[in-house]
Amino acid sequence: MEIAIQIVAGLALLALGGEGVIRGAVGIARRLGLSELLIGLTLVGFGTSSPELITSIDAALVGSPGIALGNVLGSNIGNILLILAVVLLIKPIAVNPAAVGRDGVIALVVSIGLAALALIFGELNRMIGLLLLAGLAIYVFAVWRIERRGGVAAEMHVESSHTHDPAPQALWLSALFVTAGLGLLMLGANFLVTGAVATARIAGLSETVIGLTIVAIGTSLPELVATLAAALKGRSDVAFGNIVGSNIYNILGILGLTALIHPLPIPKDVGLLDWGALIGSAALLLVFALTGRRLTRLEGLAFLAGYVVFVYLLLSK
Repeated sequence: MEIAIQIVAGLALLALGGEGVIRGAVGIARRLGLSELLIGLTLVGFGTSSPELITSIDAALVGSPGIALGNVLGSNIGNILLILAVVLLIKPIAVNPAAVGRDGVIALVVSIGLAALALIFGELNRMIGLLLLAGLAIYVFAVWRIERRGGVAAEMHVESSHTHDPAPQALWLSALFVTAGLGLLMLGANFLVTGAVATARIAGLSETVIGLTIVAIGTSLPELVATLAAALKGRSDVAFGNIVGSNIYNILGILGLTALIHPLPIPKDVGLLDWGALIGSAALLLVFALTGRRLTRLEGLAFLAGYVVFVYLLLSK
């Protein structure tokens, strides 16, 4: 019972902390005169991934690489096969070919790249962390340059900058939001990781399995809320962008920064099933989005069925 309370409290603190960081950062950015496009492209993208970031760093520092890596892999798999599936079952969404052709392909490429680096080197060391962060910087800069010209894709990132309004107006209040949010994130991550490690020991499961499931689903809740809210408001471009953008940030940003702070050995129980689910879910999303220009309830069911099979095979290993 105590462990369950610890995990739930950790998830709640992560959700509150992530929201506080985003609202405060957006408020500071607007006071400094940054464009809505840049805010949507960077701060909101990083902000929605902040629970995964702090949780993975905390897990790496306490010697739980299975939770650190499983958190990111499970979040990316769950974003598509579970969260997007739930959204599609509630409300199908249209997709923009330009966004799919760029961000969808990049999400698939970075998934393949991560798997290749992990299988070749057997760890995510600091050099790989720098490489991933450099890739993120190049991606953000390239997208910013492209979207300065305008168009539907640019409107998507501008719109996403308002998904966490109202942001504090006073600079001191924005700074307070960021500071308090970071504090809640660190406290929540500590609770969640401690509870997850204890759960793994009691249940006889590996930390990787717990990271791929309980931790990953919990830290992905901000994506569920943001994606569902955007879909219900008819902003299907923002809904799709939340999922794909989060997956890109998770690999390049979260794993990049985590590996830079503390190298991550690849746990032995991270195998072809996990890498296959990571790459396969990104590929399936790309195929569905490009063939129909619309993601339907039937495709949502296919995603959900894939997630059920993945979890079943994961627990059967």
